[in-house]
Amino acid sequence: MTTTDFAELHDDLRAVAADVLSRGRVVDWPTMADAGWVGLEVPEAFGGAGATFAEVAVVCEELGRAAAATDYLGSAVLTVGVLNALQHSAVRDRLLTDVAAGTTRLATVMGDFTLAADGRLSGRADFVPDADGADRLLVLATDHTGAEVAVDTDMLAVTAQPVLDQTRRVATVLAEGVQVAEPLRFTGNPRSVQHRAAVAVACDSLGLAEAMLAATVSYAQTRHQFGRPIGSFQAVKHACADMLVTVSVARALVREAVDALVAGGPEDADTAVAMAKSYTCAAAVDVVGKALQLHGGIGYTWESGIHVYLKRAVFNRSLFGSPAAHRRHLAQRY
Repeated sequence: MTTTDFAELHDDLRAVAADVLSRGRVVDWPTMADAGWVGLEVPEAFGGAGATFAEVAVVCEELGRAAAATDYLGSAVLTVGVLNALQHSAVRDRLLTDVAAGTTRLATVMGDFTLAADGRLSGRADFVPDADGADRLLVLATDHTGAEVAVDTDMLAVTAQPVLDQTRRVATVLAEGVQVAEPLRFTGNPRSVQHRAAVAVACDSLGLAEAMLAATVSYAQTRHQFGRPIGSFQAVKHACADMLVTVSVARALVREAVDALVAGGPEDADTAVAMAKSYTCAAAVDVVGKALQLHGGIGYTWESGIHVYLKRAVFNRSLFGSPAAHRRHLAQRY
């Protein structure tokens, strides 16, 4: 398939996603399953589309553009990525089939968990996306040999955590010596799961920033002051131009990170992911902040809706590694 074919496919997927999201910011799990988003990366043998992370990234960007409240990040992006990286087994294959069909909603838990030789799981994770209300949890842990494993369970204590961003649901997950079944073992690099999480959030922040840029330019063209559109004033022009440059750089970095993940080289992806996450998530906060200012007094009202984007952008900035943490990681490479 050529690059043009991929571009056309992504444009069609983007248009379908925009149509679904135009019906409301809250999109439930059955709706996403019916739209085919949940099973995008699930192999065709298990009822999925057999696509790649590049297609998932398109959906993540559109979810950010709409500031939609969904279970997509924790229950589809992360979960399907983990299941695809595990060794073939009856449990793993059944979970993939159930997720693609939308009959089971899993959530992936990444934290400090250990699995003892007797099969008891202990540990804790905070701010776990979409764990609250999930049918089952897929917990990443280190076993007694030091190997990374995944544990499928519904026996953990899940406590919802309130955050300012009302478009996301996160929770604390706690295990205190919980007896679990046989763990599922990885065939690939477990670090790819963290990479996916970081880039998915970066795609979301890119969508947020693009939406706020478009809204601000539209407002600057229609809002008049002193008998002229405010977009004709030099200060507003420069501010919008700065927003455009910021979004363009973020888009290029995110595209490079997505391509690196699709190529499947964790070493090559490491740098691209850190650059995309650190720059894009910080840039989105700046872009939404400028949008708030350029909308004037109405931008600070509840009705404008800009506060929804600002809260989500701020939460994205800290989710799965702050910009400072990713930049420190980059500095260590040099």
